[in-house]
Amino acid sequence: MQHPAEHSPLGKSSEYVSSYSPELLFPISRVTKWNELGLTAATLPYQGVDFWNCYELSWLTPSGKPVVAIGEFAIPAESPNIIESKSFKLYLNSLNQSVFANAAELEQVLARDLGAAAGAQVQVRVRSLSDVADEGVASLPGACIDELDVVIDRYEHPQPELLRAEAGQPVEDALHSHLLKSNCPVTGQPDWGSVVVEYRGAKRLDHASFLAYLVSFRQHADFHEQCVERIFLDLKRLLEPESLTVFARYVRRGGLDINPYRSTHKVQTDNRRLVRQ
Repeated sequence: MQHPAEHSPLGKSSEYVSSYSPELLFPISRVTKWNELGLTAATLPYQGVDFWNCYELSWLTPSGKPVVAIGEFAIPAESPNIIESKSFKLYLNSLNQSVFANAAELEQVLARDLGAAAGAQVQVRVRSLSDVADEGVASLPGACIDELDVVIDRYEHPQPELLRAEAGQPVEDALHSHLLKSNCPVTGQPDWGSVVVEYRGAKRLDHASFLAYLVSFRQHADFHEQCVERIFLDLKRLLEPESLTVFARYVRRGGLDINPYRSTHKVQTDNRRLVRQ
């Protein structure tokens, strides 16, 4: 079956336009993947946000001088559409020779255009390089499980049957891994990321089994957002937790990184970049 992104610029030769062109944005409905996961807009078992960070944001001042900055965009997880990443990049590049009075004016334009494509309000911040540099590089919460001694031989698609948990005393746990990899469903290019799981409940997740499960995504073809949603749903079914948060920080491609957060409750999200970002 043809992927919804097949009609997008992804994987095709594209002319780079350097004057403001909001029509370049290509929305993709979330409904197809929600249906695949047994979800609807009315039954989403999570809330959250997709953080996009742009490291190639530039425009012209009224005097013609270029400005460079970092753009931060927060798209609600329940928005009707995601925005295809190459179209997002092409749109952002179309600002390069466009004049804006100041960063505040640019933020308003970005929020309007991205909100129209996503079908929901998008939060936008245009940030100076010094402000982002002052934040430094973040570390992920919880224990890193990457050094566990695990035998792995499944890489083609997610294997939730590998997951194990033990019932017992109430547990609150956090863990992370830098071994997340999946592939773009259109181009086949690799997407590299780090993933965090935080949960509370009566079952303890076996960390080694989660590492084997996570590596089973290695040859799986799906977008970042849907990989995180699949992990969230598989853990929710297994653990039946009181609370669960799953988020991933993906390595940037084409000047953009994508960072989906999904949780059973409203969480304080941290958008500081990791060392690989």
